[in-house]
Amino acid sequence: MAYTINEDCIKCGACASECPVSCISEGDATYVINADECIECGNCANVCPVDAPQA
Repeated sequence: MAYTINEDCIKCGACASECPVSCISEGDATYVINADECIECGNCANVCPVDAPQA
């Protein structure tokens, strides 16, 4: 199951810069993960200061 980013996101961008497949982009209220491209590596969750990315 691909990661998703919940409403705790503070839009710092840390997750996007760590994604090896560049599937994270800035949305209106939060960053967004493209589920079709996510490889479930967990890099985004490992660097997020507010634990917004969830598996």
